[in-house]
Amino acid sequence: MDPDISLLFQCPSPKGITEAQVRAELSPLYDRRPLPGDRARIETAWVARRQQSPWLFDGTKFRLHSIQLEGDILTFCLGLTCYKDFVGTNLADAAGQLQERGREDLGNSQAYLAEPLGVGAMLHTADDKFVFLRRSQCVGEAPGKIDIPGGHPEPQVVMEDAALEGPVRHQDLPRESVVKELFCSVLREIQDEVNLPLPTLSNPVLLGIARNETSAGRCSAEFYIRCSLNSEQDVLTMEQSGDFWKELCPSAKGAIELYRGVMGTCQ
Repeated sequence: MDPDISLLFQCPSPKGITEAQVRAELSPLYDRRPLPGDRARIETAWVARRQQSPWLFDGTKFRLHSIQLEGDILTFCLGLTCYKDFVGTNLADAAGQLQERGREDLGNSQAYLAEPLGVGAMLHTADDKFVFLRRSQCVGEAPGKIDIPGGHPEPQVVMEDAALEGPVRHQDLPRESVVKELFCSVLREIQDEVNLPLPTLSNPVLLGIARNETSAGRCSAEFYIRCSLNSEQDVLTMEQSGDFWKELCPSAKGAIELYRGVMGTCQ
């Protein structure tokens, strides 16, 4: 497999996992473990990154701690984190050292990392094409690379949908609403990035979860979505040594590998 990625979870069914099969458990126990002095190091890294990329902004994100599969029910064990902590841990020069210390201290290489959960979609058009996008140069990761539509599920959206105000707290987030946001966020990203009407998109099904090893194993939930509209690349036969593959960012590579593993044999 491409060293840029690894697979945390691949759906065992070729049909994928639907929203009805997903649960969410939120707890401060699933947050990043702090280390002495790391707040100052994170602030320093954030200031430096903002000087280079002033368009970046901080925001609360869901942190994927782990998953649990029992029968056909998949549970996301989620904490809360923020983009600033992601820059100061997963994207830090010392990320590998944080992973090694996590393994030594807690038996968990990701314990001291922010690990914000991303989402992405293998968007399949009516004429059997898949949608890829060229990333802007003004982004925090993989500028100018080819990617799939995607982004992050947003705790703030859950708060607003539940008519809640104030800081985001684990206990205030309804679990059913969090699951809904996991699936709705990827549709929202497609609408924003590809400008496709919601009625043309199928309900997302989860393919699995891929790790981006270029950002210390940060996870992204990858979905499969059909589009009723028509749109040259065949992802089932795409060579990892090819020029197009080399231009893909890790999130896209992970989604392609999950699509091949889950649904490729059915096409």
